[in-house]
Amino acid sequence: MALIEEMERQGNFLFRYRGTLPLIVLVVGLLLFAHSQWLRVSLGQPELPFDRFDQLVCLFFCFLGFGIRVYTVGHTPKNTSGRNTTGQLADELNTTGIYSVVRHPLYLGNFFLWLGMAVLTMNFWFITSFIFLYWVYYERIMFAEEQFLRGKFGPTYLDWASRTPAFIPRLHQWQKSSLGFNWRKVIKKEKTGLLAVFTLLFLFDLIQNSIRNKLLTFELDFWSVAFAMSLLTYMILKFGRKQIRFLSVAS
Repeated sequence: MALIEEMERQGNFLFRYRGTLPLIVLVVGLLLFAHSQWLRVSLGQPELPFDRFDQLVCLFFCFLGFGIRVYTVGHTPKNTSGRNTTGQLADELNTTGIYSVVRHPLYLGNFFLWLGMAVLTMNFWFITSFIFLYWVYYERIMFAEEQFLRGKFGPTYLDWASRTPAFIPRLHQWQKSSLGFNWRKVIKKEKTGLLAVFTLLFLFDLIQNSIRNKLLTFELDFWSVAFAMSLLTYMILKFGRKQIRFLSVAS
């Protein structure tokens, strides 16, 4: 099999599971964080508290990534891949708004979102490894997506791709989006991402407090409240959508 076909095959496979690898890596990050905290406590070394500068850096990257995703999803047309896992979808080629400065804004958003979590491990080698794995993993997914778009839209796609970078935005090329912002679509599609952010932040906090106290410790603090609120919001939006009239409107 030619390399170009192999890359496309791998990309289509990874596309179906594109949310899996970052989660696996971040579970490893949680274990690494727990080990480093336990080691410091057992050796009597000064603690590196969760609520320090690293927390602010994490929040900055997480909300930057989440904001990119929200803006992108809010301005996407109907019948695009989104969180779909069955295969590539695109009824039209979106080349305005954020797509005028970068070809894969959702994956850019994902990168910052998960990078924020990786920062909490406070381990340089883990963060570096995460960036490398993310690059290798999503490079193949982006390749498969672009092969699909190239085959479907032909010269129109090639013209857009020739002037728009794949991952690093070229901000001076910005063009106003031709589509209005659909906040119903954002609420429906991004509730999972918001829950994931606060769940992982809560787990980091829980691990650190439990290791400090040498006992599983639940504390009523900002992270536990934020996790509870995001979980409640997710449950309402997930299972009460039909009862909430404005969310049941087709988007």
